[in-house]
Amino acid sequence: MLLVNQPLLDGREKELLIECIESGWISSEGPNVKKFEDGFAQFIGVNHGVAVANGTAALEAALFAIDLKDGDEVIMPSFTIISCAIAALRFGAKPVLVDIEPVTWNIDVDLIEAKITPRTKAIMAVHMYGHPCDLDPILGLAKRYNLKVIEDASQVHGALYKGKPCGAIGHISTFSFYANKILTTGEGGMVMTSDDHLAERARSYRNLCFRAERRFYHTEIGNNLRMSNMQAALGVAQLERLDDFVKVKRLNGKRYLERLNRLTGIKAQVEKPWAQMVYWMYCVELDLFTGLEAKVMMTELAARGVGTRPFFLGLHEQPVLLARGWYKEEAYPVTHRASRQGLYLPSSLDLTEETIEFVVDQVKDVLKSMGL
Repeated sequence: MLLVNQPLLDGREKELLIECIESGWISSEGPNVKKFEDGFAQFIGVNHGVAVANGTAALEAALFAIDLKDGDEVIMPSFTIISCAIAALRFGAKPVLVDIEPVTWNIDVDLIEAKITPRTKAIMAVHMYGHPCDLDPILGLAKRYNLKVIEDASQVHGALYKGKPCGAIGHISTFSFYANKILTTGEGGMVMTSDDHLAERARSYRNLCFRAERRFYHTEIGNNLRMSNMQAALGVAQLERLDDFVKVKRLNGKRYLERLNRLTGIKAQVEKPWAQMVYWMYCVELDLFTGLEAKVMMTELAARGVGTRPFFLGLHEQPVLLARGWYKEEAYPVTHRASRQGLYLPSSLDLTEETIEFVVDQVKDVLKSMGL
């Protein structure tokens, strides 16, 4: 089976991990953590990186940093992983949902203002599947209504919005370094900002809110979200080749697009003129006229040796959120369609042009077998 994704670990990862073991520095106190934070902050173009245990932890620390409180609201796309909602719920805040636009599957910026209330504290701009969302209108709304903008940049390592790195544009941003991300530490994440105050609050939160002047003395409730020196060692090694990883992702994205655009009944994510996307996952959506849902395509591709994954299920359909009485009378039609029609194709960094040709041939064969 051709996997959807597998990490590329053929640089200095093993060497730096062995150094951790031989030195005994395996905890978060080891030197690689600061080295990774500083290196990734420089890559993104911000003053501060705060390494944490995973991407969900990064979201949680970022929301603590902006002082999210019980009863506040955070606007976010309906089409995203539940981590975004969970982070808001940790502080008693409500995720307020906005539908997506159908070309990039990012939040529809024209629908955001109608969801702003006196309780709105922040807008979470989730960059989807490697394509930036349209940040200028979001920043404009944030300025008008005195809101914070949190970029969830977990899927856009190296992507640009109007020439600026994603993750360096909002007030604060978060990254994930899960095993399927462009840069991976296995598990891991980072909070990014150029705001000294926000960075200090994120650092405090990840370390149980210890007070600097007195250890084991706490005036706020924090969490233990620290990244280990071994995780950070992977990050340091991966960071050395991140520019090359991004080039490979973009090259393979264009190879996929060239072939997928010849097919009928299926569409890929389209790069906007103001964006430089990084194709975190090579994603497609089946057209409604095909009568096919993604699960059918996935089953057929699996039989042909091609692994896939479905798109996110919209937050407005998550039972754990519906049980709170939220979203029951709300409609998110673009999210609804994408969650049923969309899937990821194999997206590893070591894909060859021949492998991409094989994958697209299998997609074409499935469509042909369905009379398309």
